[in-house]
Amino acid sequence: MASFNKVILLGNLTRDPELRYTPNGTPVATFGIATNRRSGQGNERKEEVCFVDIVVFGREAETASEYLSKGRQALIEGRLQWRSWEGQDGQKRSKHEVVAERIQFMPRGREDGAERTSPGPSMERTPPGPSRAGEEMDFAPPLEDDDIPF
Repeated sequence: MASFNKVILLGNLTRDPELRYTPNGTPVATFGIATNRRSGQGNERKEEVCFVDIVVFGREAETASEYLSKGRQALIEGRLQWRSWEGQDGQKRSKHEVVAERIQFMPRGREDGAERTSPGPSMERTPPGPSRAGEEMDFAPPLEDDDIPF
């Protein structure tokens, strides 16, 4: 039976990316994002917030660590992963997290929101193989509010 695992999230970082390296030297960055959902009718509107942990590997992890920071908006494409481990207290723990395959930095507005700057680089995970060191990163055109389907 076929299956499909794809996650697309647009939200704001809840903390700065934390960059670490695996024993074999692979960069790994972790951070969280918050997504908002508005619901209700008439004057009875409420907003729900969902907090999601993100993990990204390789050069994209280093770039995320360099360019992203708490409060910055990002579009994350990836897959959902369940991870379990044993804590220092001996308790078994588990959680779901998103393994990012692509991160799009969203434009930053000025304080008054009147002007937007260009977004940062788009990061896509590359399949294992030769290094992309020295290649220029592609920049995506700015995303306008009308382009967002919600």
